[in-house]
Amino acid sequence: MYNFIKNITLNEGHTPKTLEQFPLPYKTDDLEPSISEDTIDYHYSKLYKGYVDRYNKGEGDMDFNEAGAFLHDILFRQYQKPAGSNDPEHIALNFINKHFKSFDSFKDKFEKEAMKVQGSGWVYLARDGSIKTIKNHEIRMDIILLVDWWEHAWALDYQSDKKAYLKNQWKIINWNLISSRVGRVS
Repeated sequence: MYNFIKNITLNEGHTPKTLEQFPLPYKTDDLEPSISEDTIDYHYSKLYKGYVDRYNKGEGDMDFNEAGAFLHDILFRQYQKPAGSNDPEHIALNFINKHFKSFDSFKDKFEKEAMKVQGSGWVYLARDGSIKTIKNHEIRMDIILLVDWWEHAWALDYQSDKKAYLKNQWKIINWNLISSRVGRVS
């Protein structure tokens, strides 16, 4: 389902895994005002890069670093420059309507699940149409849409207003990409 960041290289009969951080498909200030350039610089250039670098150097918890890189890969790819109302269409909208009756109902349920997370974590729309959480970092192959609920994702721009952060996420989601993820699971 995912074009993940693992590269397999042959090295004297071994097949070590290395991770690569993909280049952003937009400029670091393109997501403003939903996500500031400062947050993107910190979140993408330091934290996401840190998971990749530590994994490749064999430092720290390898599972944690690999899962952190995996989740950030999904997250940053699903963003686009804000434009218009940015409501889901076609496949993504049909999927949401099938499971939640409307986009507004989906957003309400997503917010309720997200606000249950105390501390760090992730919230996502799963292939089966449910909204799930990840308490720390974990590779999950059923992610269609992902929201980072770790403090570093929202605190610089939103202080403690996580609801405003979530509301502004909907403005930068690339629904065509989400539709392609849904299409792969239908």
